[in-house]
Amino acid sequence: MTRTNPSNQHDQESTKMTESFQLAGISLDCDDPGLLARFYKDLLGGQMVWNNERSAGIRLPSGLTIIAQKVTGYTPPPWPGTSIVHLDLAANADLDECEKRALRCGATQLSDQPDPRWRVLLDPAGHPFCITTCTPPS
Repeated sequence: MTRTNPSNQHDQESTKMTESFQLAGISLDCDDPGLLARFYKDLLGGQMVWNNERSAGIRLPSGLTIIAQKVTGYTPPPWPGTSIVHLDLAANADLDECEKRALRCGATQLSDQPDPRWRVLLDPAGHPFCITTCTPPS
């Protein structure tokens, strides 16, 4: 009788899944898609690939697309205090300088900063995002 190692089977299934899917984009609800897309384009680089009254998309240099989509009656998520998905950005330079650049692009600074290794800011639609120089675990 041949036994299969459950861990190896899981790894094989995971490999099949990564061959089937890859993250193509992230959609962010907002009131003004053009404004939000231009903010992320100015902050992260890339190219505006479409912009209309319902949505706007930018393709980042990494290939990921950020989509800003209009939602009638949009309300920004409260921060802190709720469970939400937010963007974590890796700073390629001094954290203070990266924060200043984000503010010049249109971000809003928050007074509640829970960890000195991270800066929590709000984009123009009120979504929180973090900037850090910390390297994620591999």
